[in-house]
Amino acid sequence: MVTIETDTAATAVSHPADFANIDRSMTTPKRIYLDNAATSWPKPESVYAAVDHYQRRIGTSPSRSVYAEAVQADRTIHAARAALSRLIDGEGPDRIAFALNGTDALNLAIHGTVRPGDHVVTSVVDHNSVLRPLRWLEDKGTIEVTRVECDSEGIVDPDEFRAAFRPNTRLAALVHASNVTGALQPVAEVGRIAREHGALFLVDAAQSLGHVAISVREMGIDLLAAPGHKGLLGPLGTGLLYIAPGVEDRLESVRQGGTGSRSDEDRQPDQTPDKYEPGNLNAMGIFGLKAGIEYVADRTVEAIRRHAVEMTRRLREGLSAIPGLRVYGPRDPQKLVGVVSITLDGYSPQELAAILDASFRVQVRAGIHCAPLMHRALGTLDSGGTVRFSLGPFTSTDEIDAAIDAVQAVSTVESRK
Repeated sequence: MVTIETDTAATAVSHPADFANIDRSMTTPKRIYLDNAATSWPKPESVYAAVDHYQRRIGTSPSRSVYAEAVQADRTIHAARAALSRLIDGEGPDRIAFALNGTDALNLAIHGTVRPGDHVVTSVVDHNSVLRPLRWLEDKGTIEVTRVECDSEGIVDPDEFRAAFRPNTRLAALVHASNVTGALQPVAEVGRIAREHGALFLVDAAQSLGHVAISVREMGIDLLAAPGHKGLLGPLGTGLLYIAPGVEDRLESVRQGGTGSRSDEDRQPDQTPDKYEPGNLNAMGIFGLKAGIEYVADRTVEAIRRHAVEMTRRLREGLSAIPGLRVYGPRDPQKLVGVVSITLDGYSPQELAAILDASFRVQVRAGIHCAPLMHRALGTLDSGGTVRFSLGPFTSTDEIDAAIDAVQAVSTVESRK
């Protein structure tokens, strides 16, 4: 009996005795990591080297001093901002504010923009990093929120967003790609609708940045939030918020403190990014993040995207052939990032995930994935969610095939009972 902690509850998992008789010639003892939607692994070697270089050779607070190492830290952080701006077709390095993570960036965007009496439009597809701040404000009686439903593939209809807008709608928030089904959402269309109504448009790019091409200008995005440790291949503890020109006048800072600039004043600076970056930045993490962004840029987002589509198609087709298994989300890999969610008859998601790791070293995530409204829409909320396979740029066909074989073996054991 193994007890595992999931995002639903502690679950006791019994491993069927029949697993002792499985022919493991189809499997490999190598760790098969398919949880890249939680955090990317492995990282490029350059990321490890950059973090180590900062720790051993730099080790100073950026924007605080003028000696050589401090200047180098400043230049590297500015270069990271510039690389991010190029990646998203932004309006320049100073439009990038670093955050603790993607959730922190989303909280800044939401709490910094909405005011008492405002209305916000979001969707059931969104993550708790959007849903919970909005629910908290709603429960306090500060704002009203409309949550747009999705279709059977987990995709929202832009026309339903349009219908949800009101004269007092200040903000529209939409995830770019579902972290449950991988379904890409119509952000450009919703961006145009938000612009027509004079509302700000916030995009959660946690599952898309680094995986698919993004142009904040072409998509009409005013605020784009993302972590640095997923598709950008950087370390944990890094995040960013892109702030379009002029939006800083409508986006309050939610924390204040030292910035290394205008230190003779006791008011927070107005200019970006200082307005949103009080205290010391995670310089070590940003050094690693810069290296991750450079890897993505060198390999190209287009090449990473082609790899993801190929691997996703292979995984979906292999899993779909297993009796008693259901795959959620769009069938067309072109409508997806590299995320595939399943359920298997006879197993709770937590049981299946535990068996895949313990018996086959296939590592996936089970549960609600911090997206309860998405699971409610899929009909999987009350049964513990799904098992999610999420691919990265280093995922190989051998790993995909091993994962498929592992699930097939588990389903075979259940069918013999």
